[in-house]
Amino acid sequence: MAVSDQAGVTFWYGCNMTRHGELVRLTMRLLQAVGVSADASGGPAACCGSPKEADARISAGMAARTVQAFNARGSRQVATWCPSCHMNMQDFMAPATPANFETLHVTQVLHQHREALRPLLRHTVPARVMLHRHLGFDSRVPVNDCVAGLLEMIPGLELTLQPPLPGHMCWSLGNVPGALARGQQETLDAMAAAGADTLCTIFHSCHREGVGLERTHPIRVKNWVHLLAEAAGWDFTDDYKTWRNAADPRAEVGAGGIAAAGDVVFDRLVEPELRKAPLV
Repeated sequence: MAVSDQAGVTFWYGCNMTRHGELVRLTMRLLQAVGVSADASGGPAACCGSPKEADARISAGMAARTVQAFNARGSRQVATWCPSCHMNMQDFMAPATPANFETLHVTQVLHQHREALRPLLRHTVPARVMLHRHLGFDSRVPVNDCVAGLLEMIPGLELTLQPPLPGHMCWSLGNVPGALARGQQETLDAMAAAGADTLCTIFHSCHREGVGLERTHPIRVKNWVHLLAEAAGWDFTDDYKTWRNAADPRAEVGAGGIAAAGDVVFDRLVEPELRKAPLV
């Protein structure tokens, strides 16, 4: 499935990516840099319906509105970030509400345009990187190979591949008692065996679980977009990692950030996540 540069692409980053504003901005910048015209869409107004899947009527309504909104945009392609969103679009959103667009993953878009990206990656990134991989989504989209192909273009970066874990991302392991902790230990063991100093995540869920490992182990955790941006010489900060590993996340987020999230949401959802102890 090839991307048409002239048709424009809707970059659908989903709901959970709203914790990672720099990833959205950097991905948009990467798309622009390789000549792909893209508009970003995400958050509750562009939801796949999975957060409300316990109520079929509400979930179906949210999903239908999202497909209708993408149709109205006129983009011929929707590039996803979240594997759950991607699978939901293919499995029930587009079949239930006819879509006037193709769905592909943003890693496919950038991999297709990798030769346009290559000259931008001028800065050396001296790191031995282990790519954190899962099996579940890769059975539909060759996301593991796409990301590996992009990382291999970075000067100075040595790439090693983690034996893939079950599920489509770390979130899917969280509902199985002990599975996520075991997966993280297997990741750390694979890094030690390979002599890797940096863990590269693909998806947001894996990144959120991974960054806490910096508190207990002498490793660095970066997303694949971070590494490409670093090689391009772009400035950015991983705010989520800073908050997650701060001695006092509330103080690090600050009054403005708490107000933006909402006091109740921050107290009940955000702060407990940020204060969660690493599993291994």
